[in-house]
Amino acid sequence: MSSIRFIHTADLHLDSPFKGMTGLSTAALQTVRNSTFAAFHRLIEHAVASKPDFVVIVGDVYDGEDRSLRAQLKFQQGMERLHEAGIPVILSYGNHDHLSGNWTRFKLPPNVYECKEHVDKVTLTVRGQEVSLYGFSYPQRHIRQEMVSQFPVATERNAFHIGLLHGSQSGNETHDVYAPFTIDELLAKQYDYWALGHIHLRQHLHEDPPIVYPGNLQGRHRNEAGEKGFYEVELSKTEAAFTFVPTSAIQFATLRIPCQQLRHVNELLETIQQAIEAFLTENGPAILDLELQQFDANSASLVEQNEEELLMEMLTEQLEGHETFVSVQRLTSVNNYRAAGEHDALVTSILAQMDRWELDEWHEQLEDVYSNVRTRRYVERLTEEQVQTIRQRAEQLLLNELQAEK
Repeated sequence: MSSIRFIHTADLHLDSPFKGMTGLSTAALQTVRNSTFAAFHRLIEHAVASKPDFVVIVGDVYDGEDRSLRAQLKFQQGMERLHEAGIPVILSYGNHDHLSGNWTRFKLPPNVYECKEHVDKVTLTVRGQEVSLYGFSYPQRHIRQEMVSQFPVATERNAFHIGLLHGSQSGNETHDVYAPFTIDELLAKQYDYWALGHIHLRQHLHEDPPIVYPGNLQGRHRNEAGEKGFYEVELSKTEAAFTFVPTSAIQFATLRIPCQQLRHVNELLETIQQAIEAFLTENGPAILDLELQQFDANSASLVEQNEEELLMEMLTEQLEGHETFVSVQRLTSVNNYRAAGEHDALVTSILAQMDRWELDEWHEQLEDVYSNVRTRRYVERLTEEQVQTIRQRAEQLLLNELQAEK
């Protein structure tokens, strides 16, 4: 039996508003807001050049249920290009672009199959090989119940079977829990591949058969840091090969900058700029958080004498008009240098208490924020890395306050 080759993508979030971006000029903000379209354009260009057998898009094509006209036009134009190239597209709509939304519709070309609100099946023939794909679109924004039971068990072993599921693994609280599933439930369907969407982190939940999240095409805030993109998959009945194709027009990232042996402000600014330049050279346009760390006596004193807000202003002026798009959204310092002796007993006690908290205890304290109808769309549950950042920042704030009292 021959192999098939397809693109697996999800969570395009076209025309995302990028709320919370501060300090950007009108032109820079427009560049940021265009980034989802730029990432989508890279997907289309790659598909037209590589000519996969088909493309699957697993939910949240659009960022909102109203499906802006601009987003629909860009998507329709992309689908037309794939139609001209003879590439079928199977797509489902997720919780963000569910079928109950109110929007002015664009007609998509005939190469696009839109999954209905119940699990249905579409069959393709690829070089004489039958490929059966199963999926559904969200009929409304919230689907709390499991949907896996609606997917049929694969019985025809001479065909490829691929499931499209926009949802989250049961017990995963990092996102709103929609259409929950367990790995065992998916394996029981005997499919050759599960194409997942909804979680914006690229990950493989199972290898044989593959159960895969490709992540989103373009990061939209600091919690979606790093390179984003999609998978091109070569699938046979015995193995799967994955090629990750990056599409990010702008990367979100945190730069941790060592600050030893710095005596003057100009040396500090130069060190920061060198770190930024090195990142831009390797990764391209970026929205950055800067974290100053690893101080000695001189650099610790230097940072203490200069407010972070003032350093940000000077840095913003120096980066203005940079040939590569870059925006610094936050600058913090983690000053662990001790001039003499140990932590103050109070600081030690507070930090020890924080270190005893498990991740679910952090979540419990923030449950009112997570569940608030006005904020839950914009606030994701803390990760272990974010907890460590909060811990370091708390330590710095406590030490700064103690230093000010001396």
